[in-house]
Amino acid sequence: MGEFETMIWTEKYRPKTFSEVKGQKHIIKRVKAFVEQKNMPHLLFAGPAGVGKSTLALVAARELFKEKWRENFLELNASDERGIDVVRIKVKDFARTKAIGDVPFKIIFLDESDALTKEAQQALRRTMENYTKTCRFILSCNFASKIIDPIQSRCVVFKFKPLAKEEISELIDLISKSEKLSITKDAKDAIFDVSKGDVRRLENIMQSAASISNEITDKVIYSVSSQALPNEIKEILNAAITKDFLDARKMAFEVMLKNGLSGLDIIKQVQDSIWQLNIENLKKLEMIKICGDIEFRMVEGSDEFIQVEALLASISLIAKKGFQSARTA
Repeated sequence: MGEFETMIWTEKYRPKTFSEVKGQKHIIKRVKAFVEQKNMPHLLFAGPAGVGKSTLALVAARELFKEKWRENFLELNASDERGIDVVRIKVKDFARTKAIGDVPFKIIFLDESDALTKEAQQALRRTMENYTKTCRFILSCNFASKIIDPIQSRCVVFKFKPLAKEEISELIDLISKSEKLSITKDAKDAIFDVSKGDVRRLENIMQSAASISNEITDKVIYSVSSQALPNEIKEILNAAITKDFLDARKMAFEVMLKNGLSGLDIIKQVQDSIWQLNIENLKKLEMIKICGDIEFRMVEGSDEFIQVEALLASISLIAKKGFQSARTA
């Protein structure tokens, strides 16, 4: 790539206008209408990480206030500043002053607002009511259920979703062209598989891959994202089902150590790969159930190597039980 840029790509490729934002088309259309009318209610953006919630709030502020957007826009990350004093002091002081320019209100953007304490949320509901003439709120969260009902009822709620494969592909092509990267189709599929619709993760993976080589393949993607190759997981499962259990265990531990995978990482990949196995659907369901049990044990603090071994043993038993019943019939 030549001299590698030190800046983070997530900032470099952050959209500046509505037309640059990928995905969430119905949400963008409605927010854009509010901006064009220079009037908007309080908004609540809910959805997974990296799908455009913060970006859309910043774009709306830029489009609404133009060159004066910084003076009329306050961004607070509620995960850092989440107490009641923040609402009573910072938010209230900004909300009570008049906006600069021809737009009659300011915007306060509370990122990760589901991290606000219940007391802070109760204080916020009164602030939202009292200063509606001079200030509008945009709240962003991963889980809308963690926002108290009185705040939700004061907002127009928008539910964001992970970006679709074609939207992710457009972003990959845009970045590849800009950074002069060569990327294979398998690598594109791998990026979508690893990022799961999270644009921030997509850009970080591509930046890490580009630091290794201009020629990006699926092997490079799985390597920089600390994931095993799908074929390796399939080989482990096939060994557990059709061959010696000891071989499957040995292969699983080698893959974990080689790629630096935790037990939870390998469980997630195994769960995805189970659906690709050439076995009866009922057996797949039993195996998925076992994955859930093993993951719960790991989260509770069980030894990950013992639990991976237990998972493979359970998968092997489920498969053999089926073979025995088939032979008996």
